[in-house]
Amino acid sequence: MTQEQTGDTTSRTRPGTRRPRTVRGHALRWVFRLVMAALILLLAMRTYEETGVAHARSTGTLHTAEATITKLTSRTTSGRDGGGQDGGSGIWSVTTVYTIELRVGDETKTANGVPNDSANDLQEGQRVEAGLWHGRVVEINGRDVWLGWHPGGWDIALFALYPLIMGYLIALALAAAAYLAGLDGRVRLVRQERSVPCVFGFVVGVAASFALLGCAAFGNGIAYWPVVPVGAGTAAALAGLRGALRRARATRAEDAPSGSAPAQV
Repeated sequence: MTQEQTGDTTSRTRPGTRRPRTVRGHALRWVFRLVMAALILLLAMRTYEETGVAHARSTGTLHTAEATITKLTSRTTSGRDGGGQDGGSGIWSVTTVYTIELRVGDETKTANGVPNDSANDLQEGQRVEAGLWHGRVVEINGRDVWLGWHPGGWDIALFALYPLIMGYLIALALAAAAYLAGLDGRVRLVRQERSVPCVFGFVVGVAASFALLGCAAFGNGIAYWPVVPVGAGTAAALAGLRGALRRARATRAEDAPSGSAPAQV
C-alpha cells in the first residue's frame, strides 16, 4: 500500500492531504521576499534621486526655466525643544513650512515642505527661476527647496527598516558568492558555515550606520548614505566567507580518505 493511500504516519495526515504548515510556510516566505524586493526597489529609487539631485546641484547642471508662483500656502507647528527630564533647552519654537505651486510652461509643479528661509520674500504671481532635475523643482531663485531625506512619508519606513534591508542584501550577496564558489565541485558550504560571515558583515554594516549618524549630527550627511553600510557589510562578509571556504576545503580534504562526502547546501 502506497503512502498516498495510507497518508503520512509520522505527521498523522489523512490520505490525499497536504501538510498545511508546509504550504503556509512557503506562502509566508514568498510574501516576505516580495515585501523585501519592494523595499529594496524603493530604497534604490530614493538613493538614486538624492544622489542625482546632489550631483546636479554640485556640478551646476540643473535645468533652469522661467516660472510663475501660482499658489503659496504655509503650515505652522509649534512646541518646546525638550526641557525637563527630556533634556534640551525647553525653548518654545515655531516652525513654518511652505507648499509652493509654480507654472512652468504649460505644466504645474509643486515643491512641498519648503523651509521659511527658502520661501522668504516669495509671493503669488512672482516670476522666478526654477532649477529642475528630471522635471522636479529643486531650487527657486537659487534657493534650495528640495525636501531630500527627511523623517516623513516613505523615508521614515526606510529609516526604520534599513537594518532589515541591509541584512537581507548582505545575506543574498553571501549566498550568491557561496553558490558560485561551490560550482567547481570541491566544496559547498552548509548554512551554518555561512552564518558567521553573514553576522560579521551585519555587525560591520551596523557600525558603519552609527558612524554615518555621528557624521550627520555634525552636518556632514551624504545623499548616497544607504550604499555605505551595505557595501561595508558585504565586503566584510565576503572576506569572512573566503576564510570559511579555506577552512571547509581543508576539512573536506582531511575527511576525504575516510570516505565522507562533501557537505551540500
